[in-house]
Amino acid sequence: MTTLLVIAKEPVPGRVKTRLTPPFTPSEAAALAEASLADTLSALMDTPADRRVLVLDGSPGPWTPPGLEIRPQCGGGLDERLAAAFAACAGPALLIGMDTPQVTPGLLEPALDFSRYDAWFGPADDGGFWALGLRDPDPALLLGVPMSVPQTGSAQRARLRHLKVGELPALRDVDTAADAREVAAQAPWTRFARAHLALSAALR
Repeated sequence: MTTLLVIAKEPVPGRVKTRLTPPFTPSEAAALAEASLADTLSALMDTPADRRVLVLDGSPGPWTPPGLEIRPQCGGGLDERLAAAFAACAGPALLIGMDTPQVTPGLLEPALDFSRYDAWFGPADDGGFWALGLRDPDPALLLGVPMSVPQTGSAQRARLRHLKVGELPALRDVDTAADAREVAAQAPWTRFARAHLALSAALR
């Protein structure tokens, strides 16, 4: 059984996308986070998988599509939470976050095929990673990896050095206002881009 995981935080003002403030207010930053999460979950639901799971810090909201399995995040650091998400999978799994609203089913579907690879890795432009797929989910591959630093991606990739790894395209995470502007321009069809356009117009 192949599982597609999204690890996310409920888009509550003051708790998400704090690096977008300023220029955006905490409520506006949360609105952008909600749009990004909705786009991500839409791509998730449109991607063929045996199981689709939202690993959530917080409570579901109107952005939660029907038919989605929701599991609470465990405590601890991000490496521990990612490891726990994989540990709950009985077979191959692909995990992504909520910071890449430009993700599409076309990007995700190939990474659910583990016939040729033991793992999949999607680097992020900021030095992290936006996707990690494991044919045999082993929490030890994540535990102890330093998270949210420029070396996160290289450290995680090094943990996979003994595996045959399929490489996914690099994507830009939305962390700063510059990131938001760039990603919105790259993916004008998304809810995120529409929300960014409306909120940016209000700033002028």
